[in-house]
Amino acid sequence: MLAKVLSSAIFGIDAYLVEVEVDIQHGLPAWTTVGLPDTVVKESKERIRAAIKNCGYNFPTDKITVNLAPASQKKEGSAFDLPIALGILAANGQVKKDKLKKYVFLGELSLDGQIKPVNGTLVVALCVRKENLKGLIVPKENVNEAAIIPNIEVRAAENLVEIVDFLNNESNLPKVSLDAKGLFDTRKEMEIDFSEVKGQTYAKRALEIAAAGGHNVLMIGPPGAGKTMLARRLPTILPLLTFEEALETTRIYSVAGLLKGEALITTRPFRNPHHTISDAGLVGGGQTPRPGEISLAHNGILFLDELPEFKRHVLETLRQPLENGVITVTRVGATITYPAKFMLVCAMNPCPCGFLGDAKHQCTCSYSQIQRYRAKVSGPLLDRIDIHIEVPAVAYKDLSQSLEGETSKDIRKRVETARTIQKKRFSKKGIYCNAQMNTKQVNIFCIPDAAGKTLLETAMEKLGLSARAYTRILKIARTIADLEEEKNILPQHIAEAIQYRALDREIS
Repeated sequence: MLAKVLSSAIFGIDAYLVEVEVDIQHGLPAWTTVGLPDTVVKESKERIRAAIKNCGYNFPTDKITVNLAPASQKKEGSAFDLPIALGILAANGQVKKDKLKKYVFLGELSLDGQIKPVNGTLVVALCVRKENLKGLIVPKENVNEAAIIPNIEVRAAENLVEIVDFLNNESNLPKVSLDAKGLFDTRKEMEIDFSEVKGQTYAKRALEIAAAGGHNVLMIGPPGAGKTMLARRLPTILPLLTFEEALETTRIYSVAGLLKGEALITTRPFRNPHHTISDAGLVGGGQTPRPGEISLAHNGILFLDELPEFKRHVLETLRQPLENGVITVTRVGATITYPAKFMLVCAMNPCPCGFLGDAKHQCTCSYSQIQRYRAKVSGPLLDRIDIHIEVPAVAYKDLSQSLEGETSKDIRKRVETARTIQKKRFSKKGIYCNAQMNTKQVNIFCIPDAAGKTLLETAMEKLGLSARAYTRILKIARTIADLEEEKNILPQHIAEAIQYRALDREIS
């Protein structure tokens, strides 16, 4: 007595089909699962046995062999509970087999037969469509994320009995479909807004430039200056997610189990890991590789507060994704590449005590202490951060003002205009914003006039700017010109860009 049921497993942020084969032979009661199952899959036999009995079906007292094919790929998680249970019921004649090869089944079984949600339903739905199968039967809690994929049947079930009745043509499981484009078009604006930030005109201008050019940002200022508040509002002025970007981001969140009933991520993510995070937590990995914070920030913002407090080797892992837009995680059993295109926004104090340069507080740090504190962030990482700005404490007169500043929506219009200019400029270059330009492209698109060159040369000499600041200043100046819809880089653009390289100057 043999039955075959289709299921699916996750590898990275993609899914592949798994054929669950169940064979029941006369003999002493025994259960063997083969096909590289992990501990969770091996333990499923106790859940499945209890679920089948508690739903009123007969559980065979013979020898059961379960094979998960392809046998060369490791199988993980509890999503195989449902297909294995259906395979057992089909093998001993309690379920008709004609629909088992048309649908993919996913779900964790509780002891009473209820079907619990699992991770990665969205990527499984994409796999089902790619393989030209009829549809997918999933737990009710996962139905929305699967239903945004068109051209497949998605059916939701709450318990094992409903699925058995459906397979035996005794009842019908409801089809669920969502208008993904309509859902995307009706997205809500974020609750926070740039108009809530009082004062900090200089910092807000710098963040607008960062958003317009896709530049990474480092904010330096005393505690309570509003660095975190500014960072949290940066996603509100970035260009709105496109539908393709939303689907990419949702795939990652689906695999990580972070959708929480949402069908689609419609706003740019903002990830803010604590400085005690491990390298596996930041870039992804672990014994069972999972997306890390930098992949969860894909198409959004990764905010690192108290930057020097992060472990140095953890920060160094950011260098590959900042350069390439992907992160490759290599483990003994697999090598997985996750997408990781994000804007890096960092914040730090100017010194260990936090009050260097503060007019109202006396700094108690020595020159060597300040040097050691700043040296915790390596030069190669700083080299990938275009904008360094000082964020001073907010004055009382600014806090007491009742007038609100520009809204995020107004700022975003300028940012989107600048991004449109950049997309046209780089349409055949494989990049989409100024921050991604290489040295060759900087030499082509960032040519200042004679006055601008003289100003930049003077700044390099008088302010002690480092060599790496040269191309960064030109990139920032190009973005400032784009915000003003100016074709050429003018001296005032260079002058403003020079202000955004605070860490390249001597400590005063």
